[in-house]
Amino acid sequence: MELPIRPRRLRKSPAVREMVRECAVLPADLVQPLFVIEAEGAPEPILSMPGQSRLPIPLLVEECRLLFALGIRGVALFPKLDSALKDPQGCEALNPDTLVLRAVRAVKAAVPGLVLFADIALDPYTSHGHDGVLTPDGADVDNDGTVEILCKMAVLHAEAGVDFVAPSDMMDGRVGAIRAALDTAGYAETGIMAYSAKFASAYYGPFRDAVGSAKAAGTSLLGKDTYQLDPANVRAAQRELLLDEAEGADMLMVKPAGAYLDIIRMARESSTLPVTAYQVSGEYAQIVAAAKLGWLDRNRVRDESLLAIRRAGADLIFSYFAGEIARERAQSGGLSLDPSLRPKLRKPSAL
Repeated sequence: MELPIRPRRLRKSPAVREMVRECAVLPADLVQPLFVIEAEGAPEPILSMPGQSRLPIPLLVEECRLLFALGIRGVALFPKLDSALKDPQGCEALNPDTLVLRAVRAVKAAVPGLVLFADIALDPYTSHGHDGVLTPDGADVDNDGTVEILCKMAVLHAEAGVDFVAPSDMMDGRVGAIRAALDTAGYAETGIMAYSAKFASAYYGPFRDAVGSAKAAGTSLLGKDTYQLDPANVRAAQRELLLDEAEGADMLMVKPAGAYLDIIRMARESSTLPVTAYQVSGEYAQIVAAAKLGWLDRNRVRDESLLAIRRAGADLIFSYFAGEIARERAQSGGLSLDPSLRPKLRKPSAL
């Protein structure tokens, strides 16, 4: 065949393929979500998320030290509270000494350079499992009453030392209200990473198990359709993204990631702000489960899924795979670590 144009010339060897590769996923592009519990001793495995555990504060601090040494620059913290601390109003969220705030202080003291993202929503704190307080008739989440609480919650997190508050509740107007509350309290430098396009997805079940909101509600299928986005709607997602930018968000998030690559691309093309995407618990769990059954190559599918999210336009990816990817790169690259951290440089045994 007389073909002057042969695209395969650019795929003929590993070296050529690497030279012309258009994007990559590096540890600095990843944020590791971490779960913290009020306990001492060993981690508490999360059964629906094999390889992930809830960590007591001392172990959380150790893990954060290691992640930072491995090139992970950010973590997102989520508390799992004792059910006795939960009530319909989520009052524990405004306790200045609540679990997650003590965790923030401990991590910042030990690893000051690590960027901390703090979830601002009431679902870990409410007995009904919703992200806000309910209307008097209990039929829906009270938007404005919830925003008032979230503003106070955000200020408490800023005082504790987080770098970015991350409202994940999807209440109308909460980004602007939180920005005003932070500025008024003297925290103009605290950023807002807004969960701007968070969909009412079926992929959140394992996360709800991890923070105990599923148990509070009695089911991981708790409906949040009146405030989270309809998975069918693109224009509604764009509207939310643009509103959050106008209200003062510093970063915009799309959640989940893998099933919403079109929304990530739309966010990238609609805004000049950094776009983040959350590869959520269900995405993680389905890859791990299928690999355990021998149905796919775990690491290749993991890497391909993250590359797709990055290629769609995400600047940062929140992923439960972040730590293991950083560990693997360190092992293959011969990264020198503090001797106290070297024993932890391994793939979690549960994987």
